[in-house]
Parts: sequence; structure tokens; C-alpha cells
Amino acid sequence: MTESQLADDANPLLAGLAGPRTPDPCALVIFGASGDLSRRKLLPALYALARNGLLPDAFAVLGVGRTEMTDAGFQAHMRGAIEQHGRFAFDEDVWRELAAGMRYVAAGLDDESAGGPVTDALKALERERGTAGNRVFYLAVPPAAMEDVVAAIGTWRPAGGWRRLIVEKPLGHDLASARQLNAFVLERFFESEVFRIDHYLGKETVQNLAVLRFANGIFEPVWNRQFIDHVQITAAESIGIGSRGAFYEHTGATRDIFQNHLLQLLALTAMEPAADFTADAVRNEKVKVFKSLDRPGLEQLVRGQYGPGFVEGGEVRGYREEEEVASESVTETYFAAKLYVDNWRWAGTPFYVRCGKRLARQETTIAIQFKRAPHLPFALDSDDDARPNVLLIHIQPDEGVSMTLNAKVPGYGVTIRGVNMDFAYGGAFRTDLPEAYERLILDALLGDAILFTRADEVEEQWALVDAIRAHWQADPDGLAGYVAGSWGPSNADALIHGDNRSWRRH
Repeated sequence: MTESQLADDANPLLAGLAGPRTPDPCALVIFGASGDLSRRKLLPALYALARNGLLPDAFAVLGVGRTEMTDAGFQAHMRGAIEQHGRFAFDEDVWRELAAGMRYVAAGLDDESAGGPVTDALKALERERGTAGNRVFYLAVPPAAMEDVVAAIGTWRPAGGWRRLIVEKPLGHDLASARQLNAFVLERFFESEVFRIDHYLGKETVQNLAVLRFANGIFEPVWNRQFIDHVQITAAESIGIGSRGAFYEHTGATRDIFQNHLLQLLALTAMEPAADFTADAVRNEKVKVFKSLDRPGLEQLVRGQYGPGFVEGGEVRGYREEEEVASESVTETYFAAKLYVDNWRWAGTPFYVRCGKRLARQETTIAIQFKRAPHLPFALDSDDDARPNVLLIHIQPDEGVSMTLNAKVPGYGVTIRGVNMDFAYGGAFRTDLPEAYERLILDALLGDAILFTRADEVEEQWALVDAIRAHWQADPDGLAGYVAGSWGPSNADALIHGDNRSWRRH
């Protein structure tokens, strides 16, 4: 019996639950295998899946990268990554089984001749491991290298077996480039074979959002403009840009976080119930939300850039003092907007969204604020004594859900105070939550695309971002400063205060 099975047997909350399916035999080819993403996320995720018995017996990993390494060197490199970044204690038996199917080829695929060694190694590994010609290609490569790799592997369709392509963001830098990339990929792969990753969709609470809405009869009748006052979606980070200055200068908060993470959270919050919980049915409903989003005016937008300050007790420098950042940079590290979903359910209900670097603390939340009770029969000093009900969905760092209710304070007279009903995943199910990449890699191996974005989703998201950035080109002096360690620029507060509302300070 494995360690994970013993843990499940000891946890009565997991008893009787069906286990996940096991994928078909397959080979996973990781392009960019010597890079940081493979070390920090991909190999630790594969190890966790292997440790939990979720990989097929006939499984292989072929790493492809520019760094010169032998098979043994690659295995040692990845072992160190798993020991450093894995969420489980290292188990020699699990590692031995996983490493037995790991190989490495040093190649850049910048020209056609590089493909020969890769395909030769892949075919040999497939014969050795019995993976039946089933192949998953993972592109953990810079955007500039993506088309070269896709062009090469687009012709690698062996007789028998299936193939799938996992693509990391950024998926273009504007609508035109996203359309070009989608067209390039779809000339070589069917849409059903393409899995575009947004790691936020792999988080447990994000997945639970649909269950929370559609498996509980109490929410659907009030999930609309008649009962909900507004929605706030926050993705705050206390960290700066680290060593990503050159990348961030060409990206900014709008392209880095809003275009994918925040818009996906908004779509899941606002979407209509799908006919069934299948990939296309769910993605069809998300696309409808994106098509219904209004194009905000300049007065509905805020962008800012952090200056020097203090974060978590330590002094930090401003964005323009970061490495590989221009001294007069106008790249935004903070973005906020007031958006409207122009459809029957949400007409007139504002969705306030914000994201930023070097804010007061790390948190990603969705706050559904309901309208106040229409009449309070109690003799209170102020209506503010009975606050609006709020459903707060915690996505990170602590995953869970809380509901703010009004209750009478014990004692003489009637004094009302807000109280929270909390549900935390770790406490409710007494189990470690899988990392987002574990769930996403497993779903790609299974061919389940429900947590991956479709081409038309990506293009609709970029269309909105392009409209926003066009406003900024007409208003080059609209970048506001804010102190690192604060909650952003003052005009972000003005954006919501003008509607007699306030940002939540969780």
C-alpha cells in the first residue's frame, strides 16, 4: 500500500469518493526542459502525480533543451528540482520509477536538422516504454521560439496513437499576434489537440467556483443584478518583478495578469450555466461573457507604477530602479478597471477588477457583494451597523470560501455585528491541495480541455486589452505613482469611491 493510500484510508472525509482516471500510455516531450519552469513546476508536478499513482505505467518523459546534458545529468538535475520544489517528501522508489522513463536531447529546433535527434530519441523511448505512439508536447519555451517548435512538431504524427500540444502564455502580445499564433498552430493541430494553459484555472478554488454556483440551489436565484450590488476581483502581489525586468517592460500588469487571469475569473463568475460540464459547453459560455463586456472609457480605467517603499517590514526600490527597466519607463505595474457585462443577468452591475505588484500583501479573491436589506426594523444608530452580505472566494494564498452575515451581539438591546462563516479547503477535507500544474498536466494527459482556453477565448480577451491600451496611447500622462506596500494609486480609490463603494481590505 502506498503512502498516499494510507493517507486516504486515514481520512474519513475521502471515503467513498471515486478516484481520478488514469491516462492512456503516453510520452511527454518538454521543450525548454532545462529552463526554470520545468525545474520549479513541471517536474515537481509530475513527481506528485507519480507519487499519487496518477500516471500510466507506460509513461515516458523526453526533455529537449539548449543546455548540453546527458540523460543521467538531466535526471540528476530534475531530482534536485523535485527535492527543492516538490510538495512531498522525496521517495526513492517513486523517483526510481519516474526516472527510468526520462531521457534528454540537447537541441534548439531552430532549423530542420535539429528535429532528427529529437524524433529518433522519442521513437526509441516509445519502443522501450510501450507508450503506443501517444504524444504530449509541452512548450515551456520563450514566445519567440514557439512557432519554430510548432512548425517542427506539426509534422510528427506517427501511425496510430494521438498527440496533444500544451502551450504556455503569453499567447501573443495583442489581438493581431494572437490571431497569427492561433492560425499558425491550427494549421498543424486540431483545436481539440491544443491545450492553452492558464495556471489560475488549475487552482482548486477556481474549479470550485462552478460547483459553488451550479450545485447549490441557494445561489442561482440571487446570482444576478437584482440581488448583487457589485463584484470585486483582486489579484494582488507583494513581490516586485524580480529578474523579469526585460520581460515586464514589454508586458505590464494589463498583459501579464488582467488579459488572462482576471478575465478568466470574471468569466467564471458571470457565465450562464452550461448545458453540461464539458469543455466546449463551458468555454462557449465564457466566450459569451467576453463578447458581452463593454469597452470601458478612460474614466473607467486606472494604471499605476510602484515607487520605493516598505513591504512586509523591508525597504524596497521603485520599479524604475529595478534591473533592466528604463529610467523613464511608463510600464504599468498596477491596473484597475470598472467593467460591465452587458447582458440580461448583469446589466448595470459593475465588476471592479484590480491587479498589481508591490501591494500590501499577496491575495487573489473574488468578492460578491449583495445589496443591503431593503428595510431594517431595528433601532440602530446607522444603517452601516448592518453591513451588506458578502460572499468572498479566496483563491490564494489560503483557498476557501467565506460568507459575511449580520448577527446580534449577545447582551441587552440590539447591536448588530458582521460575522463570517468560513470554509477552508485544508480544514474541510484534511488533505493537501494539488498544485495547479498537477491538475492541468493530468487533464492534458487525459484529453480533458475544460480548464484550458480556446482560441476564440484568447482572441476576445485580447480585443478588450487592445481597446484599453488604445485609450492609454491617447493619454500618455495618465500613469499614476504609488508607494510600494500600499494598495495602489489614489485614483484607484477614486474610481470606486465615486460610486459610493470601497475596495475591500481583506
